[in-house]
Amino acid sequence: MARQRIELAAEEAEELSRRARATTVPVRDRQRAEIILLSVQGLTQQRIAEQLGISRLCVNRWVGRFALRRLQGLSDRAGRGRKPWLPQAAVQQVLEQAVTPPPHLGRWSCRTMARAAAISPASVQRLWAASDIKPHLSRTFKLSNDKRFEEKFWDVIGLYLNPPDKALVLCCDEKSQCQALERTQPGLPLGIGHIRTKTHDYVRHGTLTLFAALNYLEGKLITRLAARHRHQEWLAFLKTIDAETPADLDIHIIADNYATHKHPAVTRWLDRHARFHMHYTPTSSSWMNLVERFFRDLTEFITEKSFASTRELADAIIAFLAARNENPRRYVWKAKGEEILRKINAARAALAVVQSESNSISETAH
Repeated sequence: MARQRIELAAEEAEELSRRARATTVPVRDRQRAEIILLSVQGLTQQRIAEQLGISRLCVNRWVGRFALRRLQGLSDRAGRGRKPWLPQAAVQQVLEQAVTPPPHLGRWSCRTMARAAAISPASVQRLWAASDIKPHLSRTFKLSNDKRFEEKFWDVIGLYLNPPDKALVLCCDEKSQCQALERTQPGLPLGIGHIRTKTHDYVRHGTLTLFAALNYLEGKLITRLAARHRHQEWLAFLKTIDAETPADLDIHIIADNYATHKHPAVTRWLDRHARFHMHYTPTSSSWMNLVERFFRDLTEFITEKSFASTRELADAIIAFLAARNENPRRYVWKAKGEEILRKINAARAALAVVQSESNSISETAH
């Protein structure tokens, strides 16, 4: 009997590939997706069975079901498998109350929820995992209230997605308060059977400010260390950029709305240097400036060490920057602007609902 040839639509191929790659889908779903993908490649049912370690009958069953019902045919029929044994009231409590922690707790844990619902912690964990509920996680955010948000957003994103010819795109910012912290005792080194240690207390020997300009296309950095953080230091940094870049190239600088960047003295200098073009990120949107990603790497480096003076801190930062520029690493912007705006608008709508409910509760209380 001739083997039935399968042809996949684009959506089907994408979904089957996702199932075959995913580590969170059930093993049976991943295996069934692999059967169909291998069949599409032209492998015989016997070859597929040998490769996946299953029977040829199993391969024939799922290829046939897919040919008849497409993706729906890869799902088990209703009523198959182990019947749920958890009380429906407990399941509903675990799922509904997870988003509203009790007054005496900061959040629900698997164990506290298990005690409240009278089921096992493992059952709570499985229910939360199946519904993608994660009470133990949180992330910080702040929506911009800039009235020109979209205009500034597309101005900056446009530089990432379509950099101008014969020009440099520099992501610039200051990392202020780089602290020279000296641990009160030497830490014990990492070894077999024990982790590295460091004291919780320290002596603070002062701070430095690092001015950095990240070349978006090359990943290299132009930097300047300063003891203070004023418009004079920012202006000196702009002059450093002017001196260290080819004079025939335009320079597009991405920076935030910090007052230092718009000081009258800075503005006058920029007016006299026409090759400098400023692009300001929207208010509360420093995540758009890719130099912040580099600052995270630098912060991890600094916090792991101990410094007896700001001189030692400066030497360590200079060594870190030198090694970084010898092997530059680009941070490439890949996110689509439309998708970012969709998420932001969804967050604004959700925030409006929360604020409305909060105001209603406040008015009722009064």
